[in-house]
Amino acid sequence: MADFRIGHGYDVHRLTEQRKLILGGVEIPHTLGLLGHSDADVLTHAIMDAMLGALALGDIGQHFPDTDPRYAGADSLQLLFHVNGLIQAKGWQIGNIDATILAQAPKLAPYIPRMRKQLAQKLGCALDQISVKATTEEHLGFTGAQQGMAAHAVVLLSRIPKPMYRRPVGRVIPL
Repeated sequence: MADFRIGHGYDVHRLTEQRKLILGGVEIPHTLGLLGHSDADVLTHAIMDAMLGALALGDIGQHFPDTDPRYAGADSLQLLFHVNGLIQAKGWQIGNIDATILAQAPKLAPYIPRMRKQLAQKLGCALDQISVKATTEEHLGFTGAQQGMAAHAVVLLSRIPKPMYRRPVGRVIPL
């Protein structure tokens, strides 16, 4: 059995008025927010899908359906915590995450350190295991036209090491 698994996640949400813009658990000041059943955090959703995909556990729509009122307005970081528990229960842990947000505006660079910190804390891993980048699409497509935002994430999972038991070397000599 392999000691590593790789998963890819993708998410997209439409931009709209009168919604908060939350990415990686960080509220970002902007005139538009993301539309969705939960808080519509495209970054965190892409990461969850990558984690679930690495272990063939379905996708976030199966685990947190938008038809379930329990997830209306849900904090995606709490959902991420749940997904992390699922992968740990299967004997896996985060190796690293590399994610990219596609957004024309606002400029996200000032918020990326806080996103990384929030994600690392919720996943219980080191900051250097979480990479978040942002890019525009040079005014092309729906993200370039500021109709929505998208995110891609790749995750590497590794098996949680089993405790190693060492047999005593030599023999016990009575005193």
